[in-house]
Amino acid sequence: MEQVAESVEAAGKTAIAKGAVSGKKLNYAKISSITPSDAKARLLTGFSDFNRVLGGGILMGSVCLLAGQPGMGKSTILMQICAEVAKKHNVLYVSGEESAGQVKLRALRLGAESDKLSFAASCSANDIAKTIETGEFDLVIVDSIQTLAMDEISSAPGTVSQVTNCGNLIIRAAKATDTAVVIVGHVTKDGTLAGPKVLEHLVDVVLNFEGDRYGGFKTVRAVKNRFGSTNEVAIFEMVDTGLREVANPSAALLAERTNTDGSVILATLEGNRPILVEIQALATKSNYGYPKRTASGFDLNRLNLLIAVLERRTKLRLSDKDIFVNVVGGMRLSDSAADLAVCMAIASAVAGRKLDEKYVVFGEVGLGGEIRSAFRADQRIAEAKKLGFAHAIAPATIKDKFVVPAKDLRETLIRYVK
Repeated sequence: MEQVAESVEAAGKTAIAKGAVSGKKLNYAKISSITPSDAKARLLTGFSDFNRVLGGGILMGSVCLLAGQPGMGKSTILMQICAEVAKKHNVLYVSGEESAGQVKLRALRLGAESDKLSFAASCSANDIAKTIETGEFDLVIVDSIQTLAMDEISSAPGTVSQVTNCGNLIIRAAKATDTAVVIVGHVTKDGTLAGPKVLEHLVDVVLNFEGDRYGGFKTVRAVKNRFGSTNEVAIFEMVDTGLREVANPSAALLAERTNTDGSVILATLEGNRPILVEIQALATKSNYGYPKRTASGFDLNRLNLLIAVLERRTKLRLSDKDIFVNVVGGMRLSDSAADLAVCMAIASAVAGRKLDEKYVVFGEVGLGGEIRSAFRADQRIAEAKKLGFAHAIAPATIKDKFVVPAKDLRETLIRYVK
């Protein structure tokens, strides 16, 4: 028995020893001699704001994941990008969801015909990776990762194992040949990227395509970017010829505004871009025991918190009223400085009084009713001045003649909601 044990232990040590030396020496280089990836050529998309979101364009050898709800315009914007890049580079559009005829119709509508633009219909990750490895194309579009499958895995497309392994296979091929790849991803009902979270860690850039699929503006923002900032945003609108960048979103959002009670203009930020949007509030008497709160484009939990602050700090009676808040234009706000505008819109709707149309509003509201400072206040003020507003109701910590200081929520409502 002892001899058997010794032989097993020896075999184990031999296996470990063999495993430890089974690799090969890495080809390393001095960090000072390496050319930065950002110094490589970038592929320009034809959209200046989209290029800025990406950090200057699509970097060669990078893998970008574009996620958005169905019907948002992902395939449309990718075809427009293909048309622009194909003016100078070879591009391959691979679809696992549409036939060649369907894609051709979209290309005709968007004017994306080019001898340098190729199309293939395939659901095989092995075939796509092999095609990328040929190095014939500078940009490859894969639409979408949830439709792909590997030959070595028996599970259905879209499962965790298929998405992870197909993504890995395509990424390795892209890095080996310095090919830029854009992968389309589906999203869940709550708007998050479908599939395993590891997919987001594997790719270099993750872009979210957001907005209202039936109208309004659509935004593209980077939630991960190894080659640029995650504070930039591109704003688009859908027209007959495809997606078009909005040069002045503030003017477009305020073009149809009528100054009524419950309407307040907010100076907010989308990424690093200042935008003026209209916040609308409506308050009606509740017909049931439990008042209804509804928010479109604004966080519902934050709305409930602000309503509680209004009731406690300003003595407004809101417990018997249904309250509806809407951000005009299909915009979705995540800016804490929208608090003051939402509170003033609700107070204006409840009192039936309107705010003077020469004011814009921004500022965060604390639980004590105090008005707190806002990020990048100078950019918000500059945007308001550009569109002809006279003053900004903003935190008192901002030292600017344009700002009418607001310290306390109750005093601000009494003074300005007339």
